[in-house]
Amino acid sequence: MIYEFEGKTEKEAIEKASEELGLKKDQFDVEILDSQKSSFFKKGYVKIRVHTDDSAGKENQYEETKKEVVQEKIEPDSEYESKLVEFITTVIRKMGYEATVEIMYKDSRKLGLRLVSDSSSILIGRKGKNLDALQLLANVYVGRLGHEDIRVILDSENYRIRREESLVRLAYSTADRVRMSKGSILLEPMNPFERRLIHTTLNDINDVDTKSEGEGLYKQVRVFYKGLR
Repeated sequence: MIYEFEGKTEKEAIEKASEELGLKKDQFDVEILDSQKSSFFKKGYVKIRVHTDDSAGKENQYEETKKEVVQEKIEPDSEYESKLVEFITTVIRKMGYEATVEIMYKDSRKLGLRLVSDSSSILIGRKGKNLDALQLLANVYVGRLGHEDIRVILDSENYRIRREESLVRLAYSTADRVRMSKGSILLEPMNPFERRLIHTTLNDINDVDTKSEGEGLYKQVRVFYKGLR
């Protein structure tokens, strides 16, 4: 199903979609149709298109109970899940480390896996790059098993959540520095998800803007004072 929503900011439009559809924000895909930053003469405006499916209601019910079962061990109940767990375990072993791969959660479109290891810090890597690489391999492999529609999420020691919280704090502190200096700051290279988090966090700050710079997967986000334009 496809729906359209409007708001003063992307965040507001997504929140409207989540409330009206009764879905969590990670249960639908968002396409930005039109976006206009607020200025002295014009108010901010964002129009989004939301893509979802008929199973979303069941997914929402699952999300509500996920916190209660997230620590429970979920056994693979399909061939592709078993093969994926074995594949990741083998890759890590060939790297020279040992890890237990556990299923954290799963639904019709996502499969969350937890890496439990005494070498978690190495498997995560600097800024999560090793974890991202393992996650990319996992998604390529699951696609070759005929499940291109499944997105695999790898985590270890709750790194993903801690990283998100750190990036939100970085976004706000950088905005404050840019506002004071009326200049710009180029942040460290980030993957697409991390860059989107920075853009979304600062989207509703009127006197600060963001843009991605560079080539390849790991681009940088520049946070700049609008007066520079």
